[in-house]
Amino acid sequence: MKISSGFERPLNRLDIDRGTVQECRDLAAEIAAPIEELAHTRTTVSIERACLRLIGVDGVVGEGTEATPIPNLVVDHIRDSVGLERGVLIPFLAAALDGDIQRVAERIATGGSHVTWPKGEVLDRAVALARELAGKAVDNIIAAKAVRAGKIERYGDGEKPWFYLIVATGNIYEDVPQAQSAARNGADVIAVIRSTGQSLLDYVPYGATTDGFAGTYATQENFRVMRKALDEVSEELGRYVRMTNYASGLCMPEIAAMAAMERLDMMLNDCMYGIIFRDINMQRTFVDQHFSRMIHSAAGIVINTGEDNYLTTADAVSAAHTVLASQFLNERLAWAAGLPSEQQGLGHAFEIDPSVPDQIALEIAHAQLIREVFPHAPLKYMPPTKHMTGDIFQGFLLDGMFNLVGALTGQDIMLLGMLTEGVHTPFLSDRHLALNNANYIFNGAATLAGEVTFAKGGDVEQRAAQVLEETRQMLREVAEIGMFDAIEAGMFADTVRPRDGGKGLDGVVVRAAGYFNPIAEGLSRHLEVKV
Repeated sequence: MKISSGFERPLNRLDIDRGTVQECRDLAAEIAAPIEELAHTRTTVSIERACLRLIGVDGVVGEGTEATPIPNLVVDHIRDSVGLERGVLIPFLAAALDGDIQRVAERIATGGSHVTWPKGEVLDRAVALARELAGKAVDNIIAAKAVRAGKIERYGDGEKPWFYLIVATGNIYEDVPQAQSAARNGADVIAVIRSTGQSLLDYVPYGATTDGFAGTYATQENFRVMRKALDEVSEELGRYVRMTNYASGLCMPEIAAMAAMERLDMMLNDCMYGIIFRDINMQRTFVDQHFSRMIHSAAGIVINTGEDNYLTTADAVSAAHTVLASQFLNERLAWAAGLPSEQQGLGHAFEIDPSVPDQIALEIAHAQLIREVFPHAPLKYMPPTKHMTGDIFQGFLLDGMFNLVGALTGQDIMLLGMLTEGVHTPFLSDRHLALNNANYIFNGAATLAGEVTFAKGGDVEQRAAQVLEETRQMLREVAEIGMFDAIEAGMFADTVRPRDGGKGLDGVVVRAAGYFNPIAEGLSRHLEVKV
């Protein structure tokens, strides 16, 4: 267990050009402007399904692998009958004015009711009901932040850095004892990673699940089960244990909505991860991430971005600047959605080949640079994976060096490395050893972050300056050609994705002049951002 904190965010240790940092932020704003405009002029089937979920529509039609979520069926019916250009809520609620919302949704889903666009008094009543239900939905999202704060006040909070551990059995009921055991042994954040390939499903599975593959399906019931279990162990330990999952893929807004309703604390939510690593259409991803981040902001959820993944496909030295460039873009797009820096768990990783001379010095330079550039962000530092082998002793040593760099540079969230990472799904014993490793390093080196300084003009400072300058040059090029062309050119993670390719483009809808989404409007007023 962590026996002493000594945690601080060590800043102003590198003499980096602050003017260059500001220019990078200005370039990120220029690059993001067309993406923000896209989010303000488009909706998606997943955004509309999220709106239905937030006003109380749930359930499935059918059983087992044949089950189809009712929100999907309702949105599909309305898209076919009146279109989604003006949003889903008015035509749906016009059909539900005099009935139970869930029952009306079930009738529409099973073909027992046909939806048309309302007129006159019916339209007025539907608009009024939509605003009423949207107001309640937004209040519920915002309430998650207050409930979390109350739990932290009651239980106490874990000292930083927060140790982040993954459970991934595929069975939510087996995940629970593993998660509670990890918490009892010092984990501060439990990540229930999703079943392989769920990000490519254009629907959210329903209910508690027991048959995931290398992960457990993200469902609202699974969220509820794990949240309850972590609240129980939080009370037992006198320390609030956080829960995280993945708001990415084709159902990003829906999973964000479910996370808010079930009081998750963190969510993986990146502006480009789905595009680059899951071949999801870039327009779909950019539109969905804006709405999902509005939900995250209002609910007090910390997002984790996925820049660490860049270094699994590109070289961690020559491509270090792509991580920083992406972080600037993630920051800007998060701000545009009302998500403050304090909720931006920007990601990076300890992924330099251990055979590279001065690997540790390079890792320190990269980690300290990111710490300096984003002083208020709760940075998430990812362990070595790409160069882990069957040599578990070498792996354990690499994880120790990762922990040491994290301690020296003041990383906030440490995803603990497993000595068998990349060989198989880690055993429970691997998690125990990971906690032992981290506890040893952080208890032994906690105060070093405030003691260590770097030679002016030395190798660490020069490397940080080089990465920052390469980031500026990259962002200038992206600003010149535009974000879509940059992704098509493979400038991020050495991966090429076409603007009109990938999965999910058919789920993007151009808004009509009368588009109506009172949930987005309510969130935008609360967050003071453009809807």
